[in-house]
Amino acid sequence: MSTTKHARIGEEVWKSRVDKVNAELVTLTYGSIVQQLCKDLEGDYTEVNKQLDKMGYNIGLRLIEDFLAKTNMGRCNGFRDTAESIAKIGFKIFLNITPTVTNWSADNKSFSLVFEENPLADFVELPDDGRAQNELWYSNILCGVLRGALEMVQMQVEAHFASDVLRGNDSTEMRVELIRIIDDELPPGDE
Repeated sequence: MSTTKHARIGEEVWKSRVDKVNAELVTLTYGSIVQQLCKDLEGDYTEVNKQLDKMGYNIGLRLIEDFLAKTNMGRCNGFRDTAESIAKIGFKIFLNITPTVTNWSADNKSFSLVFEENPLADFVELPDDGRAQNELWYSNILCGVLRGALEMVQMQVEAHFASDVLRGNDSTEMRVELIRIIDDELPPGDE
């Protein structure tokens, strides 16, 4: 599937098949969740990152069904096609943004999503405690969403942020790496 076709599908679904939620409400609600996690976990930002990833993973497990129902997409033709579908259709449908797919590895098993904008990070300032700037990945829920959603379509991936404008970097970049294609496996003892 071509990049243009991905963009067209994402735009079409966004315009016609998506119940819209006020972006500021989502941003503020997410901000409250992150703030409460930071408080509950007493500034252990590594654990906050893990909890955000876990929350996102559970969301992704369910969100993929909504994505597939709205797009009527079949299987992607390889990992590059999957990356374009994530960026130009998935992010468009659910966050009305289109990150750029770039920085492919030589073996085509990892890529970057570079975000020009990140609605989760609007109105945000990281805690000024000398550690959050180096330890907290504020939008880490998105990594979990990708892991969960892709696992449901037989792709085990690792996702992590490599940079974030909230941390003072020039751009926000998420790295996604294909670990393996999951074969349809029967539980032990089932034939």
